[in-house]
Amino acid sequence: MVRTTVVLLVLSSASTGLLSLTVARAPQARYDILIRNGRVIDGSGNPWVRADVAITGDRVVAVGKLSGAEATTVIDARDRTVSPGFIDVHSHAVPDLGRDAQRDGQALLAQGLTLIVGNPDGGGSTNLRQQIASLEQGGIGVNVALLIGHASVRSSAMGASQQRAPTAEELEKMRALVRQGIADGGFGLSSGLFYTPGRYAATEEVIALARAAGGVYSSHVRDEGSYDAGVVASVDEVIRIAEEAGVRGIVSHMKALGPDSWGQSKTMIEHIEAARARGVEVFADQYPYEASSTSLAAAVMPGEGTAAAREAMEGAESRKVFLATVKENIRRRGGPASIVIASGRGAAGLAGKNLDEIAKSRGVAPEQAATDIVIAGGASIVSFNMSEDDIRAIMRQPWTMASSDGGINTPGGGVPHPRGNGAFARRLGVYVRERGVLTLEQAVRTATSLPAQVFGFADRGQLRPGAFADVVIFDPRTVIDRATYSDPFPFAEGIDTVIVNGRIARSDGAFTGARGGRVLRPRQ
Repeated sequence: MVRTTVVLLVLSSASTGLLSLTVARAPQARYDILIRNGRVIDGSGNPWVRADVAITGDRVVAVGKLSGAEATTVIDARDRTVSPGFIDVHSHAVPDLGRDAQRDGQALLAQGLTLIVGNPDGGGSTNLRQQIASLEQGGIGVNVALLIGHASVRSSAMGASQQRAPTAEELEKMRALVRQGIADGGFGLSSGLFYTPGRYAATEEVIALARAAGGVYSSHVRDEGSYDAGVVASVDEVIRIAEEAGVRGIVSHMKALGPDSWGQSKTMIEHIEAARARGVEVFADQYPYEASSTSLAAAVMPGEGTAAAREAMEGAESRKVFLATVKENIRRRGGPASIVIASGRGAAGLAGKNLDEIAKSRGVAPEQAATDIVIAGGASIVSFNMSEDDIRAIMRQPWTMASSDGGINTPGGGVPHPRGNGAFARRLGVYVRERGVLTLEQAVRTATSLPAQVFGFADRGQLRPGAFADVVIFDPRTVIDRATYSDPFPFAEGIDTVIVNGRIARSDGAFTGARGGRVLRPRQ
């Protein structure tokens, strides 16, 4: 429980690392918040130590045995873990935070998130200054960092006709938009080369824009399975872009999608390790689920839109070829039973049903059912297509960061993927406590100091004097995701206190309504 107390002060003297911290007496003063008796994991990967954490204003000012210290608010964290706030490096929650009802970010706070990176997969606004102003105007519950999206930039510079290379003039417009986005506060470039229009961009185009951006390059790769380029070649493309552009490359939500690709994690890991050995800064992020989520059109007819599908279905021969392609893409994802409808205009009343069930109820083949849904307006899907062995292999890598690839799930929008409300708690509850894939210290590092280092988030991602006071307190014995594939809306449990920039946003399991988040800029 949180309580107010009046006691004598003992301040910590200098310490550059949590384990070497010493204590010395100082003149009487007060801290704003004092977290006592916690098992402190500082985010570096070091083992936990029993320590107190003192906060004044928006900063951590002392970590150690602060016996006799005084503070306005004292939190007893005995038998619980105290760590830096978690960072989601691939989040779709920024548009949700722009809505008044979601600005507190309660589903994020319940997972221990204090910072999210927005505009992934090449999307988002090309006007970051305006986007930042909109977020700051109403206040936000968690910190936000933004990327500039390749697809958005490409669309702005090239217009509707994008199934081609840009002209020299268009490429220069794209560079200018990227540079402006970085000047306005972006941390780097994101791409979605699996999606339209990114799929039509040559590697050289992306290199030019990543070089203009600097910082990080985060990519939903061209092929996560065996559709076209192949997942290994797609990871190699990220490595090449990072190396030639001189940026930090990130393979977004790294996976081996579909049974044909299972086991390819070994080769991908080998290629990343080889690149890192020769000096290329390349990393990955990952969400802890066996299912992915995207649009049905992107999943079973990559590169094709509603108009293209409708046109293909009009001719006998083109219909035959088109349906054969859709059938093969469904097979690559694990078959029609593995593809579950989440929501969409073309799927009224179908949320929660898989493609096999829908096809049988309509008396048609699965490829026909899928095409009918796309033509009727489309749908988002949850697709069960990953192997547990690949998930574990990727998760164990010291260069793999935690992420969700999710937004904020609220009832009334179909049956979306549960990752938006549960990913970070699931890593701790399932992959640390239940399956032992990571130690608790490793899991915390991949969600705190590692992403802060990769993105250059100054003074974040660690519990140390001088760092921003983004702090979570949780019980490693009970933390767990409650959002499931059939009910993706419950909040995570076991993370009872969250502090964002020194403001308590969640206290003893209750949300306070505080909006302590900020939009970060590079070198902040």
